[in-house]
Amino acid sequence: MRNTALLVVAALVLAACGGGNKDNVSRYRGGAPAALAKGPISKACLQANRKSANLRLCGCVQAVANGSLSGSDQKLAASFFRDPHKAQVIRQSDNTRNEAFWKRYKAFAAKSGQVCKGY
Repeated sequence: MRNTALLVVAALVLAACGGGNKDNVSRYRGGAPAALAKGPISKACLQANRKSANLRLCGCVQAVANGSLSGSDQKLAASFFRDPHKAQVIRQSDNTRNEAFWKRYKAFAAKSGQVCKGY
């Protein structure tokens, strides 16, 4: 049950936020990242049509992703918006790559939840 709750929280954080890539500025200012970062996560966030999704929030989450996840990790995480079940499959996988990704993803989700709170 706890893992399911963590998955739901991580999905909601991502669903409400945005994306960017390594080429965009994602410097932290006053504890918060540049809010207009663009990339696969911000794009997926904005396209998900969630009520709380906006350029600032999605850009903030993307900026955190830029500092936390590789480009391929970001693409995989962005795919969860289109296919939420995919996140569950990866989380439950015994594959060492999927397990390593999930640890990075959980850390990213927690950090973006803290840094982007209030956007």
